[in-house]
Amino acid sequence: MEFSPDQKRAWDRIGAVLNAAGVDIANGDLVPDIRSEQPTLAVVGKAGSGKTMLLAELVKAISAAGVETVSGDYESRKSREKRSLAVLAPTNKAASVLRGRGVPATTIHRILYTPIYEPEYEAIAEWLSGKAERPDVESMSDEALDRAQAFYKLHSSIPGALASAGLRGSDFIKGWKRRDEPLDIGLIDEASMLDARQYEDLRELFSTLILFGDPAQLAPVGSGNEGMVFESLPQDDRLSLARVHRQASDNPIIDLAHALGDENLDFHAFEDRIHEAAAKDDRVVVARRVDPDAMARAPVLVWRNDTRIRLIHAFRLAHNAPADGLSPGEPLICDGIELPLKHRKRRMDLEARGLVKGAQAVYVGPGTRPGFSRLFLIGTEDPQISVASIIQIESPGEEEPFIPSAARMGAVFLHGAAVTIHKAQGSQWPSVQLFAPDIIAAARSGRNEAGLPLWKRLTYVAITRAEERLVWVTRYAMARPSEKLGTADLRRSTQAPDLMKVANTE
Repeated sequence: MEFSPDQKRAWDRIGAVLNAAGVDIANGDLVPDIRSEQPTLAVVGKAGSGKTMLLAELVKAISAAGVETVSGDYESRKSREKRSLAVLAPTNKAASVLRGRGVPATTIHRILYTPIYEPEYEAIAEWLSGKAERPDVESMSDEALDRAQAFYKLHSSIPGALASAGLRGSDFIKGWKRRDEPLDIGLIDEASMLDARQYEDLRELFSTLILFGDPAQLAPVGSGNEGMVFESLPQDDRLSLARVHRQASDNPIIDLAHALGDENLDFHAFEDRIHEAAAKDDRVVVARRVDPDAMARAPVLVWRNDTRIRLIHAFRLAHNAPADGLSPGEPLICDGIELPLKHRKRRMDLEARGLVKGAQAVYVGPGTRPGFSRLFLIGTEDPQISVASIIQIESPGEEEPFIPSAARMGAVFLHGAAVTIHKAQGSQWPSVQLFAPDIIAAARSGRNEAGLPLWKRLTYVAITRAEERLVWVTRYAMARPSEKLGTADLRRSTQAPDLMKVANTE
């Protein structure tokens, strides 16, 4: 890999810190640990500056030196004496974006909580991960074990391999526990999303921590004047990447994102650039109406909460969604888990499986028990679940939301056809619709955030959520859907066992 000069400087600095910690990435070897402190570095740069490229190369080099990657799927007891690496992201979607680029990433929750496997299936996990001989498992045929082995060779996922053999997570995972053993090296992507508590949890867990973040994004909601956690690091510990790499330099979406750094650029001049880019490149589209088909899997991004509610209402009307329930295929966003302290283990179970605040899901149908819903969790490796749920559908002008699923306690969901740009941070979709009237409203408000006009931060975050195509929607209008809502596009079976049996109990 040929690095740019700023990447090379960052690589050398990180290499020196890792070498002091006993990992020599220059020579691919483990050496004595000579560090005198617990270091934290941050690699910061805007979209296209090569942060993910650098992170991926670091993972390869650290692994080549003999450090074992902890994935959160399964951790062998035989590995706990070895040096360890974990690549983490704050959300399921952010982790899945990294995995799609070949980086073995998982969520922060999935590392804070470790799974406890049933003994017979732990033997299969040991065999698949190369730490034991092929087991003789009474409950599984040789053909099922062969399927699991073939899957693991392709995807390196223990839960995925066991699922390919006909098992579900609840069959082989009997519980979760808070991680007791510390880890060595943590590489944290989307670090602009970290709040102070998550950062302290990570500092307690890892002896060496390297954050990767974009200073042009929005600070976490509720962070006040503290800003992003890496901004509190000494200047020498913030390694800046400024150059836009060749693979990003011909991308009109990246060009638009970087244009927002021009302090003389006002909203109208920026919108002119949008139209110019759309005339030259089909990766940028100017649309007069929102596409309701696209909203089913990638939310429209907005600034104002009122806009979010109106667009969700219009989406449901366009798709003829029932007034007294949900249609299979409607998107949802987890807004938290409401469980009393005595159900802490259940909360850990759900969070470790990916059901955390901000998780994106698709409604599949009612569960087998009152108050339960079958869902597909987007971006997780074991996505089909059935969970006690409180689903709230907000309507324009209504103080109280409509609640089509109302367990006494459980996971709380909002509709996910539209989300605020703050909540979209950390996620990416192939195609993104950005609702321009809200950006105009932010520009007219004259508000600033951390020294930049708010409309520019909002626009930057929103357009960099688009992997391949940006749709700039100019009007308060919605097109007619061309297809019915459904779940046929979701991978794997949508059948699932009940994961939380606390609905309707005190």
